[in-house]
Amino acid sequence: MARPTTPAPSQSEEREKSRNFGALRALVPFLWPYRVLMIAAAGALVLTAMISLTLPLAVRRVVDNFRTGETQLLDQYFVAALAIAALLAVGTGLRYALVTRLGERVVADIRKAVFDRVIGMSPAFYERIMTGEVLSRITTDTTLILSVIGSSVSIALRNLLIFLGGLVLMMLTSAKLTMLVLLIVPAVVVPILTLGRRLRVISRENQDWIAASSGNASESLTAVQTVQAFTNEVASRGQFAQMTEASFDAARRRIKTRAAMTMIVIFLVFSGVVGVLWIGARDVRAGDMSAGALVQFVIYAVMVAGAVAALSEIWSELQRAAGATERLVDLLQTEDAVQDPEQGQAMPTSVTGHIVFEGVQFSYPARPKVAALDGIDLDIKPGETVAFVGPSGAGKTTIIQLILRFYDPAQGRITLDGVDLRDVRRDVFRKHIALVPQDPVIFAASAAENIRFGNPDASDLDVKAAAKAAAADDFIAALPEGYDSYLGERGVMLSGGQKQRIAIARAILRDAPVLLLDEATSALDAESERAVQMAVDQLSENRTTLIVAHRLATVKKADRIVVLEAGRIVAIGTHDELVSKGGLYARLAKLQFTDGAQIA
Repeated sequence: MARPTTPAPSQSEEREKSRNFGALRALVPFLWPYRVLMIAAAGALVLTAMISLTLPLAVRRVVDNFRTGETQLLDQYFVAALAIAALLAVGTGLRYALVTRLGERVVADIRKAVFDRVIGMSPAFYERIMTGEVLSRITTDTTLILSVIGSSVSIALRNLLIFLGGLVLMMLTSAKLTMLVLLIVPAVVVPILTLGRRLRVISRENQDWIAASSGNASESLTAVQTVQAFTNEVASRGQFAQMTEASFDAARRRIKTRAAMTMIVIFLVFSGVVGVLWIGARDVRAGDMSAGALVQFVIYAVMVAGAVAALSEIWSELQRAAGATERLVDLLQTEDAVQDPEQGQAMPTSVTGHIVFEGVQFSYPARPKVAALDGIDLDIKPGETVAFVGPSGAGKTTIIQLILRFYDPAQGRITLDGVDLRDVRRDVFRKHIALVPQDPVIFAASAAENIRFGNPDASDLDVKAAAKAAAADDFIAALPEGYDSYLGERGVMLSGGQKQRIAIARAILRDAPVLLLDEATSALDAESERAVQMAVDQLSENRTTLIVAHRLATVKKADRIVVLEAGRIVAIGTHDELVSKGGLYARLAKLQFTDGAQIA
């Protein structure tokens, strides 16, 4: 499998520099609805930071009065220290509860927003991105954001407050020693900025490889029977291992860079603290400051140094979260090739199923220079059964996809009861269409739930009636739990023909005025096909039915047969008319019907 494209370091670095932490601003719309919770969490955070900053003041009092002999005064100081510790514990617990709840709530909203977005994207979107990568973004990337909102941001803000408050109190304690400490700051900031930029690039690459490996695994596991049938397990393992190792290599470089940055920052900070402590000790010996003041200053210096160290570590977490947010925003902001109108036109009260193609030209986005449909003009009357036949790639299934508006034609238009499909919201006109696809989709649910997917409001009796009409009742009743039997992922418990009959029952239950059958009986045996064909014939009455088929025996009774070749209509007529005219249809019929009497 090909290695996913990764931007060159300079390009990736430039992109990260241009967006930097600006990508995190995309989280604001998700945070804003919970601003009360944010304010409460911020209040708890400020409280804990302020309490932490008062502890050194109490320590100074204890040290300076340690030799006074006033036991009662010392007892009061220690009691006060215990009270401060209790407040700190309560405030910390409250901050954790509020911030964690906020993080979980926001990430749940983000996951829903991303899924809501991608579930409605047209098939053209999935020509450019693997579903496994989308799932990786919904899970892995949102987990990174959760760690930031639910932990890193609050810790960062708390340490920032301690850093700023500690600096002010250090200045009030000893301006001289504080100025000496500040001389260290430039030496600490330089490695943070330098290594932080490299960290952003590596973090993005790491996430790209994780998404690629997830997509590869999803593809292989979905087709696991094919992989095993062709004894391709070793190659699949190798591809997944290669991507996983590439992800690990990027993670290793990220960890190495972050560790180096952390070591440098901590060493510089604490070296400075030791130096300042040495100078402060000389001032105490000279009588320029009290021992308690020096202890207070040292505690504040340690708190400030610890805050800087924590911020340097959280910086890399924010870098990763910025990259993850960027990837999620890409999904949320991706423009769909098929757009619903802002104010869609309403469909007629009673849809009759009158479908008209007017000069339709279309090419798939992945093959823009190859015409899938070339100048299609077709008027399908209400209640008419029209079959589309032709060789593979002629455009038969494309007709179905355009009626469902999975794609929009490049030229021309398609109307349903006189309304251009582009002028109607997709969820509005699709309610009037039932589909049986070539590859039936079976969900990991019960047989009844799979059929009821066509009409969620249908009763159990309606579900069973639809199954009987689709010749599915017998095999469903034979399952261990009947209609409540779990069918497994992708219907692994069913044969191909059984899956198709479930899909047909689903379409029957929908009871829509337009019925689309895309190779609906291709996986059925002769007996089941005859039973289903009778059900389809009955279902087609008073409905507009479009049938795509390679097996001409299933379309002989159609009101009209449209013969397609290379995206164009080459003939239209009944079975007998087309056979008598000769041409493509007659050749196809001759190949499929061995009995000359059947051809005529």
